[in-house]
Amino acid sequence: MLPPILEVFVVSHPGDPDGEAVAQMLLERFRGNAYSGLIGGAVDVYIRSASATGHPGAPPRPLPCVEALPYRVPAPALTAIVLVAGTELAATLNEPGPWRDYLQALVDARSTAPQNVGLFNVRVAPNVFDGTELGRIVGHIQGIGDGEVGTEEFRNSVCRDLAQGIAQLGHDTPDQVTVFVSHTKRLSSVEEEQVSDLVALVREVIANTRLKDFFDAQDIQPNADWRPAIDAAAATGALLAVRTDRYSSREWCQREVLTAKRAGMPVVILDALTDGEERGSFVMDHVPRTPGRIEGKTWRRDDVVKALGHLVDECLKRVLWRKQQQIAAEVDLPVDIDWWAPHAPEPTTLVDWLDHHPDLPAQRKEPIVILHPDPPLGPDEVDVLVQIARVADLHDDIEFLTPRGLAARGG
Repeated sequence: MLPPILEVFVVSHPGDPDGEAVAQMLLERFRGNAYSGLIGGAVDVYIRSASATGHPGAPPRPLPCVEALPYRVPAPALTAIVLVAGTELAATLNEPGPWRDYLQALVDARSTAPQNVGLFNVRVAPNVFDGTELGRIVGHIQGIGDGEVGTEEFRNSVCRDLAQGIAQLGHDTPDQVTVFVSHTKRLSSVEEEQVSDLVALVREVIANTRLKDFFDAQDIQPNADWRPAIDAAAATGALLAVRTDRYSSREWCQREVLTAKRAGMPVVILDALTDGEERGSFVMDHVPRTPGRIEGKTWRRDDVVKALGHLVDECLKRVLWRKQQQIAAEVDLPVDIDWWAPHAPEPTTLVDWLDHHPDLPAQRKEPIVILHPDPPLGPDEVDVLVQIARVADLHDDIEFLTPRGLAARGG
């Protein structure tokens, strides 16, 4: 266990029934499989709605970013406050009182520590900010979520926007998450039409989110050298690989995925094969993938939305993993970690890491320890990687750990 990295607080008025629905939705997302591979305690979700004193009309318990925790319990590195803006909350704030003070304290905490505390409004009723105290206090802060409450569109947009906002909050140099869309070009007429339709849908879906996108044909300016521009974009953006039939055989598609992997950037494949591939590519494997399917004659929009949500989750996981690495440097772990791999190692990334650490064998006699998020590698995968290490003259002195394996040692 390390000190907490991210704590999500869902704040709602007990009279707003949608508050419980939003809380349950975020509990499932952040306590589910998407973030289970991190070191224990990295992410947790708390609900603030019921009165702290038991008296009707009293606000809930204060948040750690407002009131210090007792017994020197460390505050989280990142705090995300999800405020469910409903009609009962708006009505309560129209009169001075403890709820108004409570919300003002949340806004003040955000202003005091803008790199550690984020406030994310979720409007569950229309016009709650129009001419109200709720609007005066928090209406100037950009909210999250689109669509009607309870719909799949609402769920996807709230979870994606929140993950994106936290990732940008926790990044060393906060910036809008950019999706590098990698796809094939110059194909046969039939495949060209299919790829063009799918890429157009990807662009349309991204345009309706708060994400930025990078498409080389549109984003590289005239007279610019396109090769380093593409390499730089792949090494700094979250890569969505639109894997159609000829994608894995294209040199530049392979290079874009490999560049992103070596830089430790998130990669998600939108698997949109129709006729299939003559052969795959080992460069393309070992990353999350989401199926892209055709219904009738059109690509399924929901598949693209799911792939983008998965990619944003990968962005946030990478940020949290790096935060854990920074905090771990200040505590005693049961083993010394040589490489905090942001994703499970594979031949392409292991060889690149070894190439950048040629002096490792001479440093000590202990095994080289590589820590990566759960789930653990399979025994055959480990055998292949150890064989690579042996060929690299490291013999068998290499060990792969996940947070669960680290905890088993008393970490």
